[in-house]
Amino acid sequence: MPGKDIVPARNNLPAPVPSAGARPNILSALALAAPLGVGVVTTAATGSPLAAIVGAVVGVVASMSPKIARQWERAVVLRFGRYVGLKGPGPFWVIPFVDSVPAWVDQRTITSSFAAEETLTSDTVPVNVDAVLFWTVYDPEKAALEVQDYTQAVSWAAQTGLRDIIGRTSLAELLRGRERIEKELQQVIDERTTPWGVTVHSVEMRDVVIPTSLQDAMSREAQASREKQARIILGEAEVEIAQLFAKAAHAYENNPTALQLRQMNILYEGLKQKGGMMVIPSSMVESMGPSGVLSAAALANQPSVTDTAGQNGDVPRLPEVSVVREG
Repeated sequence: MPGKDIVPARNNLPAPVPSAGARPNILSALALAAPLGVGVVTTAATGSPLAAIVGAVVGVVASMSPKIARQWERAVVLRFGRYVGLKGPGPFWVIPFVDSVPAWVDQRTITSSFAAEETLTSDTVPVNVDAVLFWTVYDPEKAALEVQDYTQAVSWAAQTGLRDIIGRTSLAELLRGRERIEKELQQVIDERTTPWGVTVHSVEMRDVVIPTSLQDAMSREAQASREKQARIILGEAEVEIAQLFAKAAHAYENNPTALQLRQMNILYEGLKQKGGMMVIPSSMVESMGPSGVLSAAALANQPSVTDTAGQNGDVPRLPEVSVVREG
């Protein structure tokens, strides 16, 4: 693969959870303050500093016992390195120097963005793809015991799965079949992460970027395809028009009166639109007769007669009709 195949998405993953000793709470503060206060009072009463020292030591040890897990958290507890169970949500206690809490598992839906840059499709086109993964830890025990860092493992599984699917998908399928690719990618990632206690809800492809030169070529191809379709439609319209003209000719063949009326209508429409000289074939004049031609010209000029007469009082002149001799 040229360039970068995979872009790490560590910045989009959940921040590392503080260790057990780095999560102070109100119970720890009370456990520390109570023995220390008793030792200080005893020292003040007896004058011996030993009571204060003992109180401080007992307070520090006691403050290491109470823990509080948030509603969406589960604490993994180990006793002498052996897994003893999950704790939370709410307060719980551990045995200092015997029990440890190496991991706090977040069971909320987590969003991770990942990308594959300059990855070749099946038709050897380099593309850059950005996607978003929505996933949840459904089994905190597996997430803590089966994989070293489940957040990073999910990220790499998503990125490699995306690269694999792009490698066996053509560019056209990648651009048109996003829903199918998203479902396939979700299944691939879910199969890899299920043994870790992680389930994938959905995968959303945000953007597919192709080279600029290829974008120009695809634009020209689409334009040529549209022009081709337009010419095909125009040709089909010409065929339909010719068929309709053939039917009209067959209808006028045995009905000269209808043909004459149609000729007058054509002449009327032409003179009405152009409003000036109109060239007509001599066969139409012979068919309609001079009176028919003049009648059509008068009808076409009727609005102008009213306007001109009302303004100047002059009799308007009919449009000129030129006859073209055939042959």
